[in-house]
Amino acid sequence: MSNVINLNQFRKKKNRADKEKQAEENRAKYGQSKAEKTKTKADKEKNDRHLDQHKNDND
Repeated sequence: MSNVINLNQFRKKKNRADKEKQAEENRAKYGQSKAEKTKTKADKEKNDRHLDQHKNDND
């Protein structure tokens, strides 16, 4: 005699696995490493400071 399986649970488990696989692919494709994030943040802060130095406060 074979084992009884709940098809709803099987379907949901398969969907979760598929979504996790897609998420992993997206993280690899679109994600940034920690080094890239810190470099981007540092560049943004540097640019903000540069612009702040050139503000005209003669209003």
